Amino acid sequence: MKVVYTDRHRGHDPKVETYLGLPVPACEVPERAEVIRAALAADGGFELVEPTEHGTGPILAVHDPGLLRFLEEAWPALERQQIERDFLVADTYPTRAMFAGMSEAVAAARPEPEAVGGRTGWWGLDSSNPIVAGTYEAARWSVDVALTTVDLVLGGETAAYGLCRPPGHHAAAAMAGGYCFFNNAAIAAQAIVAATAEPVAILDVDVHHGNGTQQIFWRRGDVLYVSLHSDPRRLYPFFLGHADERGEGPGRGANLNLPQPRRADDETYLAALDRALERIADAPGSVLVVSLGFDTFHLDPIGDLALTTRGYHEMGRRVASLERRLVILQEGGYHLPTLGENARAWLRGAAGRAPAEAPGPARSTIPRP
Repeated sequence: MKVVYTDRHRGHDPKVETYLGLPVPACEVPERAEVIRAALAADGGFELVEPTEHGTGPILAVHDPGLLRFLEEAWPALERQQIERDFLVADTYPTRAMFAGMSEAVAAARPEPEAVGGRTGWWGLDSSNPIVAGTYEAARWSVDVALTTVDLVLGGETAAYGLCRPPGHHAAAAMAGGYCFFNNAAIAAQAIVAATAEPVAILDVDVHHGNGTQQIFWRRGDVLYVSLHSDPRRLYPFFLGHADERGEGPGRGANLNLPQPRRADDETYLAALDRALERIADAPGSVLVVSLGFDTFHLDPIGDLALTTRGYHEMGRRVASLERRLVILQEGGYHLPTLGENARAWLRGAAGRAPAEAPGPARSTIPRP
């Protein structure tokens, strides 16, 4: 299986993020991609290839031009305003309560702020999504990783894996958030629709609901979004991801959320996966985009499910049993000691290869307060 990878992701290198207002060690760090790359390289069954540049057109096909402009300008604006810091997050967001009692027209007419702090809130979801000097370039190349993976699959590969970093599924049309800046999976899906004129399905198996992907395709019937994730009453993004969210207009019925119980194990999760795959099998299209997260692992520091490495192999096998071409794109997964083996197991399953020898016991080394 071909693996699309670039070391340009290293430019997005936050050292801390905020959690409930306190600085904590960052979870979405360059080591994530590096441990996966190393595990796949050592396996011998994967071929690493460099991404090619695709420009901004595919990004603008799903994202507001203002988001692209903000992410390109954010760090230079911080420097121009002589604000000295290691990372940028907002401290003010335009929440719905700010506009309570006002007409939608009033809220919609408010201008984008000029100050970089205000702009960060205007285009952001949360304060745990730090922007650093190299974020924009890394995010752009993450998109190119996804689009090169699409190119490989449309060019004849049965399946290909894009080692995207930063991840993407929390980024909405006009909003960054949740470690995500551009929505790699949504950009890939749109590119597939544009190239093939076929509908496409997205299967999201990250522990967090892909609120951004859902929002982008909410009113579209040509992109089916199916997500297995922790119940949003317990876990980020909290406000979206419930089972009654089915889409609207032409997209009604093209959105399926399957929230999972706390500490769901392999058996429970795989039963839900079968339901997801049945829905996808009923939909037209020959290509499936997979938003692949490993924060469902039982030791993940910010997840609350209980999957195992062997469970990931079976998950990959079952997804491949749909016999659709697979564009597999990396999302979350933050337990560094096992992240590489978990990715290797899933991809071996998807490639029809036997499980590798199981890794030894591991302990979480990234505690979350």
